[in-house]
Amino acid sequence: MQTVRATLVAAAAAVALVVSSLAVSAGENNSKLALTISVDGAIGPSTARYVKDALTKASERHAEVVVLRMNTPGGLSTSMREIIADVLASRVPVVGYVAPSGAHAASAGTYILYATHIAAMAPGTNLGAATPVQIGGPLPGLPDATPDKSAKDKKDGGDQQPKTKDAMAAKATNDAVALIRSLAEMRGRNADWAEKAVREAASLSANAALQANVIDLVARDPADLLRQIDGRTVEVAGGETRQLATRDAAREAIDPGLLSRFLRVITDPNVAFILMLVGIYGLIFELSSPGAVAPGVIGTICLLLGLYALICCPSTMRASA
Repeated sequence: MQTVRATLVAAAAAVALVVSSLAVSAGENNSKLALTISVDGAIGPSTARYVKDALTKASERHAEVVVLRMNTPGGLSTSMREIIADVLASRVPVVGYVAPSGAHAASAGTYILYATHIAAMAPGTNLGAATPVQIGGPLPGLPDATPDKSAKDKKDGGDQQPKTKDAMAAKATNDAVALIRSLAEMRGRNADWAEKAVREAASLSANAALQANVIDLVARDPADLLRQIDGRTVEVAGGETRQLATRDAAREAIDPGLLSRFLRVITDPNVAFILMLVGIYGLIFELSSPGAVAPGVIGTICLLLGLYALICCPSTMRASA
């Protein structure tokens, strides 16, 4: 009798365990996850690292969609291209969203928005002005740093040869046009306006962008965005077609990692120059007072960090800001 009772108890426990496991598994399969990446401020190496890590995490967690919320004036073209490459290679659909109201996706933000699978904007936002500019170059309207040629050289035809900086500007502009047109053609968006945004620094409001087929929709808030994209079909990396089911998706924000936040701090030009100054004075103090180890060590570390920050943001690099 006791053996039968023990067997029944064991069988009941096994059945309960199986049922609970199936329920948990079904709950996990039915739950949809929408992860949010927030890009605020200028785009640089730290932003590219943050987006890359976030997309990797989204893939590992099998997220239904990633919302890339942007409010940026632009940034470095190298970091912008890294983000675009990661978005294009993502197997999780990426929704570009310019928000909140009053935000903008200027310059590099426009290229990234064109690269996303679905492009959206909140009311009262704008995008465009995507002309490449030279960081640290002469301001428009100011005289060049190099003296002009003599009148005789100009008369002999010296002014017919394009200046080096003009050739570089044309080269960067044409390269940017080719990039944004290829993104527009890939996503089925307005390629002519994209070229105009690069060559003429054109900009559009949210409603105008929707009418011009630059974006796919206008959404008031993240909840409205998820409702509107529910049921849409997108093609992700590898040619796989995905139908989005985001109406009841749980929203979760992905914060930048420690390394991304550290890079963002030290790649700020003001912080970089302060690190350089601290490093130089630390080495001077060490040389003037041999044996004091701390100033030399601190100075060397600060100098290396400052040099790395300046390498990440060189003054001669072409940018999309």
